[in-house]
Amino acid sequence: MIRILAVLAAIVFASPALSQALPAGLDKSNAIVIDTTKGRVVVKLRPDLAPQHAARIKQLARDGYYNNVPFHRVIDGFMAQTGDGQNFNGTGGSKYPNLAAEFTSTPFKRGTVGMARAGDPNSANSQFFICFGDASFLNGKYTVVGDVVSGMDVVDKLKRGEPVQSPDMMVKVQVASDIK
Repeated sequence: MIRILAVLAAIVFASPALSQALPAGLDKSNAIVIDTTKGRVVVKLRPDLAPQHAARIKQLARDGYYNNVPFHRVIDGFMAQTGDGQNFNGTGGSKYPNLAAEFTSTPFKRGTVGMARAGDPNSANSQFFICFGDASFLNGKYTVVGDVVSGMDVVDKLKRGEPVQSPDMMVKVQVASDIK
């Protein structure tokens, strides 16, 4: 019951974000719109760097997998992690198989979106993170899948914790081209 009330409250608070315009020149077929309990975040996906990972995020968004999923791990000065629509705590993945690493020399910096994984470089599945600042120690070791093009101020407002108590949520995640 509490979860239902939290979701309803999140929808009410996110409704102003639902009417926001997308950034000009955005390739809507390769972008996701994340409406959170704090506002809207728009991510430009990078299929040029990580085609399999970008396709997976779009597939899961279209499946509704990311809707009402918490930011379960948010570390000040480092990153905000989400995408566990199975267990909601960072231990789960999707019904699809893990992905092979698509590492590049593209740097992890403020607004970079990377795929979370376990110790095995080929274990990324559904979870992703958004960097708050420089995270160059991840360069070449994690897959860069996109960049925040709008809404880093929203990411900055997410509740911190590892795990986060009463976490902020991704209320609705959509491929931008699917938004009517």
